[in-house]
Amino acid sequence: MSKKVLITSRSFGKISNEPLDILTGAGFEVTMKGKDFDQAEFEAMIPDYDALIIGAHEFPEAVMERCPKLKIICKHGAGLDNIHLEKAKELGIAVCNVPGTNSNAVADLTFGLMLAVARNIVSTNRWVHEGRWQAAIGVDVCGKTLGLMGFGAIAKNVARRASGFGMKVLAYDPYVKELPEEFQSYVTLCGENEVISGCDFLSLHLPLNDETRNMISAPQLASMKAGAYVINAARGGIVNEKDLYEALVSGHIAGAAMDVSEVEPMAEENPLRTLDNVIITPHIGMYSKEAIGAVSLICAQNVAACAAGAELKFQVV
Repeated sequence: MSKKVLITSRSFGKISNEPLDILTGAGFEVTMKGKDFDQAEFEAMIPDYDALIIGAHEFPEAVMERCPKLKIICKHGAGLDNIHLEKAKELGIAVCNVPGTNSNAVADLTFGLMLAVARNIVSTNRWVHEGRWQAAIGVDVCGKTLGLMGFGAIAKNVARRASGFGMKVLAYDPYVKELPEEFQSYVTLCGENEVISGCDFLSLHLPLNDETRNMISAPQLASMKAGAYVINAARGGIVNEKDLYEALVSGHIAGAAMDVSEVEPMAEENPLRTLDNVIITPHIGMYSKEAIGAVSLICAQNVAACAAGAELKFQVV
């Protein structure tokens, strides 16, 4: 009987056939369900599979318990908040992700979002397409203070880009005790409150967990400088969207740019969608050709390695 792998990531194998060739070459029957993913169908199907390359959707613990054949879960990306790691460990299911590979792609998008919201690029582009030749006054990014919540691979790449804009960078990360030498001239490690209150642009680079959920809510937004901006290309749920909306409507926060939301796709009735000073993109942080190609390749290699009893890359469970 052939081995079976289910792929629920929308972007897997979009750049080349090499990842699929690796899987079929390792004897796997491949089922692609990213484009037409349905949660109920996934939960019914997955017990029949030996391996899973998963996107951003939920994998309930109760469903995982009904998967006696499942040997490995590969996250097509870095974030693991949709995978119950303790349950996987209990059931003897290996879990791998692909950290760092998409760090340049997400950093590029983060900086693009920052520039776009600061200079009203998205709204003024729309106005011209609608037949309105109307200017909008923005603010400089150059020379301002950037606050980074988290200082992992993505945040470091954002800091490098900020350096080219002459920005001062404040960074909070409880797991970083000393800055690498290359950052010491323009990055300052600070406490959480000091970063939030001291920056002109706040950019989030944290996982979503019990400690970070609603980390940026009404009290934190109120402590920010009047006219500051919030950028979130990390995970929806870190920013309380209701509180962010109120801070934007009041004018205390000048704008926000989000590649993620608490519920994805973002609900049509979400009031953030009504504001011109909010940019919302559909979780495209890793959607560069280079990042998708690398992530797909590593996921395929790990599935094949698991079947062969070989060492796995980036194994977390």
